[in-house]
Amino acid sequence: MHNDRILRFNIARTFQKNRRDSPALFARGHAGSFFLPKRVYLLFAILLFPSWVAAQSKYDLVLKGGEVVDPRSGTRAVRDIGVRDHKIAAIEKDISVENANKVISVRGLLVTPGLIDIHTHNYAGTGRKGAYDGDSSVYPDDFTFRSCVTTVVDAGSSGWRNFSDFKDRVIDRSKTRVLAFLNIVGSGMEGDPVEQNTQDMDSPAAAAMANQYPNIIVGFKTAHFEGPEWTAVDHALEAGKLTGLPVMVDFGRFRPERPYEELVGSRLRPGDISTHMYLDFIHMLDASGKVLPYLFEAKKRGVIFDVGHGGGSFVFNQAVPAVHQGFLPDSISTDLHVGSMNAGMKDMLNVMSKFLNFGMSVQDVVLRSTWNPAKEIKHEDLGHISVGDSADISVIRIEKGKFGFVDSLGGRLEGRQKLVCELTVRNGLVVWDLNGIARGNWQKRTAFVPHPEWDGTLPLKR
Repeated sequence: MHNDRILRFNIARTFQKNRRDSPALFARGHAGSFFLPKRVYLLFAILLFPSWVAAQSKYDLVLKGGEVVDPRSGTRAVRDIGVRDHKIAAIEKDISVENANKVISVRGLLVTPGLIDIHTHNYAGTGRKGAYDGDSSVYPDDFTFRSCVTTVVDAGSSGWRNFSDFKDRVIDRSKTRVLAFLNIVGSGMEGDPVEQNTQDMDSPAAAAMANQYPNIIVGFKTAHFEGPEWTAVDHALEAGKLTGLPVMVDFGRFRPERPYEELVGSRLRPGDISTHMYLDFIHMLDASGKVLPYLFEAKKRGVIFDVGHGGGSFVFNQAVPAVHQGFLPDSISTDLHVGSMNAGMKDMLNVMSKFLNFGMSVQDVVLRSTWNPAKEIKHEDLGHISVGDSADISVIRIEKGKFGFVDSLGGRLEGRQKLVCELTVRNGLVVWDLNGIARGNWQKRTAFVPHPEWDGTLPLKR
């Protein structure tokens, strides 16, 4: 209503001026006033202000000619994507370039939902030496966008005692969407002996913190526990039952008193997550190299198996035969931290590329990096390309050639294709542009021109 009144006032002011210049065209109203019905004002607005009307129909950004791969809808087709006001406004075969403030040609590239990495460590900046709530964690914006990731889930770096600090220090300051699994240990991942302190595993306190931040905390995590008892898993499951949220388990030290077969076979609920699924300590293959039946049975009853590559949790001699026999990950994740990103893991697209070279299809790899993880963390507003959704979009190039991939034992696998992040759009803004495909020729640039409606890589001020 306010904008409408302003528009009508501006139209009336224009009419008053025109009436003075051409009095024969206008009749004087009561007491010298000038009135027109609302419908007439709007009609004249269209006639007199075509640029204003056109501006309302423009897209802030159009990604043109890319191959859209959206697993939720089953789409794999060349489409244009129009973005307006930070949201996806159109998905069409052809969007007119005249209707866009910025058009980026993405022909020959894959256009996918923004990638979701559900196992990362981002509680950086505390100064704690060697801890996952300290020096081992990384600030998300430094490493997400360059690998086409727009959403990360911190996997238990903080607990109910220090989550508020993590939220203030990292989550609230990040352009990346940062969600969290809350550690069942109140002090989070400070390392030993803190992570072994069963007295600090407080299920009601963890549940209360999750209920306080339902849009950020997506579940609970137990990790690195070394004791022979099920205490850590039981406390995490209790917090999950109190809130209806899933539990992610990094099993820590494998002990005969609490076998992994029992964890996935009976203790975890449908929807709970076993991460580090291709860890060499897991009893996965029989003497003839066949995947053991208990793993398929656990999948059937709804246990989620997540990659969680990390620096020491992914070996080819488990992953390759398992994938070839159909024991596929439900979600692909990195376990991003300082150690893993400088070792065989590197980044999300490097992990995805490994599965591509194992023989999985592009659609299956994208599914496990977008829509599947979105469902696992109960954020089904993410992980797909749909009109009305927040514009989180990845533009990926498939490079062909000779590439090497390394696992946690230092083994090398040679591959023929590799995924490379060409462009990342987060919340409607270009936040990563590897080869400058959003830019014009430098010889035609004579002044700094900010574009706040689509550009998230150049500053608004200099």
